[in-house]
Amino acid sequence: MSDQLFPTEEAPPRAAPGAGAPLAERMRPARAEEFVGQAHLVGEGRILAGPLAGDVRQSLVLWGPPGCGKTTLARLIAEQSGLRFVPFSAVLSGIKEVREVMAEAAARRAREGVKTLLFVDEIHRFNKAQQDAFLPFVESGDILLIGATTENPSFELNSALLSRARVVILEPLSTEDLVAILRQALEDEGRGLAGRVRAADPALAALAAAADGDARRALTLLETAAALLPEGGELTPEVLAQALQRKVQAYDKSGDQHYDLTSALHKSVRNSDADASVYWITRMLHAGEERNYLARRLIRMAIEDIGLADPFALRIALDGADAFHRLGSPEGDLALVQVAVYLARAKKSNAVYRAYGRALEDVERNPAEPVPLHLRNAPTKLMKEAGFGKGYRYAHDDPEAAREMTCLPPGLAERRYLQG
Repeated sequence: MSDQLFPTEEAPPRAAPGAGAPLAERMRPARAEEFVGQAHLVGEGRILAGPLAGDVRQSLVLWGPPGCGKTTLARLIAEQSGLRFVPFSAVLSGIKEVREVMAEAAARRAREGVKTLLFVDEIHRFNKAQQDAFLPFVESGDILLIGATTENPSFELNSALLSRARVVILEPLSTEDLVAILRQALEDEGRGLAGRVRAADPALAALAAAADGDARRALTLLETAAALLPEGGELTPEVLAQALQRKVQAYDKSGDQHYDLTSALHKSVRNSDADASVYWITRMLHAGEERNYLARRLIRMAIEDIGLADPFALRIALDGADAFHRLGSPEGDLALVQVAVYLARAKKSNAVYRAYGRALEDVERNPAEPVPLHLRNAPTKLMKEAGFGKGYRYAHDDPEAAREMTCLPPGLAERRYLQG
């Protein structure tokens, strides 16, 4: 749904898409009142209320998943602001084009006193040098920047650029939001389907569920389903099944979805929720997650969250990984699911995990004390004469040694790492 021009061109006033344009493009909101979703950002007293009314005072980074309204919001803000609007694609442009746009923005402001509102779609695709090129012009006020990204800005954008912009987090659209958008598309006389086909709310809810919070995908699915029907036809489960074919999960194996689902799986196992663990790992498998990655994560869970409460859990996790390597996918996927269920049902202990963390703190903060003499090896006469090994007590023959002989350095003699 992005509207990209060559990067040195100024965007003309937006014309209504023609009848041949995709339904998703025709239904793009032309006014803020038409925008559906993101209630935490849009509306009176919300973060974007001022910008949508034309009061744009700072650069913005719109962070959210595909189809949640980033490009539409940028367009609406630009049209209300009265600023010169230039859309820019991070996919199609390089540092040369960035510098040309920046130079033109500075010249236009000096000549006419007009700022440029620069919309950069997929801004995370720019490397650090390209992002740096924006900084002096944002700093001087020659441009207001609106960047759209599906990736976490903390990891993908320069800290200097982030410090000059406000990050606005958009959420996937809810089923209710998508149903409202689909209903509008069905009924709209000028841009939509104008009642050519009918659909009850359950059918629209099924389309919305298949869209995974993505308005563009929801409208594309509706257009596909409508094309299968005669004038006045109704979207039935059979038509929906034909249009959907198979639900394609929204998933980026290196992006936020990857980390969010990994977190959900790990926390479900930690919380001993076997059903949730089955759901999250199945969703990751279905989306094409790397099986070796999942196997490694399960091994880590066995160590971090089950630990000494069930030492056999580590063996189960290792065996599950080996079973997958022997069987491959899809047969071996079941072994990974079985491991997740075992780990979820196992008793939990993070005592070793926490003890390691405490010991690591002491190692990093305190001087590296010498190993006590009684714990040192003494393979030579000289070392024995120097006191190496003197006072060491063999615990198998001297049961009191475990209680009376200190094995930590003197400065940490009273430290206790394992608790519970």
